[in-house]
Amino acid sequence: MSEPRSLDPEAGRARTKRAPFPFTEEQASRPRLPFMRRPFMKRSMVQLTLVRFREFIREPEAVFWTFIFPILLAAGLGIAFRQRGPDKVQVGVVTGFAGSGAVVQSLARDSTLVVTTYDDSAAALALRTGKVALLVVPGSAKDSVRYVYDRGRSEAINARLMVDRAVQTGAGRVDAVRATDTYVTEAGSRYIDFLIPGLLGMNLMGSSIWGLGFSIVTARSKKLLKRLMATPMSRAQYLLSYLCSRLVFLILEVVTLVGFGHWAFGVPLRGSLATLFLICLLAAVSFGGLGLLTASRARTTEAVSGIMNFIMLPMWIFSGVFFSSANFPHAVQPFIKLLPLTAVNDALRANMLEGASFAAVTPKMLVILVWGVVTFFAALKLFRWR
Repeated sequence: MSEPRSLDPEAGRARTKRAPFPFTEEQASRPRLPFMRRPFMKRSMVQLTLVRFREFIREPEAVFWTFIFPILLAAGLGIAFRQRGPDKVQVGVVTGFAGSGAVVQSLARDSTLVVTTYDDSAAALALRTGKVALLVVPGSAKDSVRYVYDRGRSEAINARLMVDRAVQTGAGRVDAVRATDTYVTEAGSRYIDFLIPGLLGMNLMGSSIWGLGFSIVTARSKKLLKRLMATPMSRAQYLLSYLCSRLVFLILEVVTLVGFGHWAFGVPLRGSLATLFLICLLAAVSFGGLGLLTASRARTTEAVSGIMNFIMLPMWIFSGVFFSSANFPHAVQPFIKLLPLTAVNDALRANMLEGASFAAVTPKMLVILVWGVVTFFAALKLFRWR
């Protein structure tokens, strides 16, 4: 029977100093075996990345929002805003005047105008409800006319110029200078050409932030992170595995959306494909860092959803996804240019539509890279397992 252990703390500390490791002298004197490197597929980073990959594949909703939804959105907007020629302008002519018939005949000759006749009360209602952009009121004399429109509507200003041209031409005005037209169609100037790079940037941001953030918070809420905390895995390895899994799907996302735009709508790819992929790679890392940062402390999906919306909503509005960010006032342009999605969209459009070189998009890529590095290390510092 072994002797009872002493409860004296000093004795325990002395024992620890004499034998810091649980080896006998004979065991310690034996030659140690060389360090055996584990196969590549058995390494912790590879296994963690494969876990992220399997989690994504097993969620049909994630696959739909990452690959199918951007294509459906691009197809719908591309068809809605396809090149259809100029829109016809709706104008109204008030009847009951001596010159109403002549005015209607003059306007009907212009194929860009859609003319509708109204009496006084119906004409006022049509203008107020936006059915027509402009009302033409013939004067009491045959050689006079009055235009009624809202100067705050840009289409009303254009309608006024077009209607006056048709009225004056119908009255016998002859142009002093002879003009001819040459029509061209240039890929890169259409709305769909502007839209595809914006959708690509938005998809990279959404799949990175939502995909990574929700996965981490869900694992935390289910106490899975608490179990992983007991393993030799470090938090850096755990967070890097999410970034690595994002890179696996990056090629599929880029090829799917850009390939669809190029094949279905003829969106040009004038720049280097290597530069395009590098921009997308940096974008995935940058937005992945944002996703990790949003999930570093949140405990519930409701909380992380609010944080993500708070981060992404300004970029959806200001970063030029569906319309140019130049529409905003000059005073806020420096702030807009510092947003990561703005830098991504500008770099993608410069590469795809303008054929910009690597050096030309380097400043924008530096902005993307800084966001990625800062957010990842901030997430590493703030991350908690519980």
